[in-house]
Amino acid sequence: MLSSEQLKQYILAGLACEHLEVEGDDGTHFSAVVVSSAFEGKRLIQRHQLVYAALGDRMRAEIHALSMKTLTPAEWQNA
Repeated sequence: MLSSEQLKQYILAGLACEHLEVEGDDGTHFSAVVVSSAFEGKRLIQRHQLVYAALGDRMRAEIHALSMKTLTPAEWQNA
């Protein structure tokens, strides 16, 4: 079963993040707040695709659901 901390490490390994919070306690359903400068100038779907790319095949195999808030550093500062 996957832990929130493991999921956090998977995202960090594939995407440079200024801030990252991951929650979830059942091992398959998670929520995340991902703040990355890589999101600058990108639409929401493109931001999510960057996170999914960082997770690779784990999205199909280990993670059933991932709810995300994807923000640039400026958006995070103003939130």
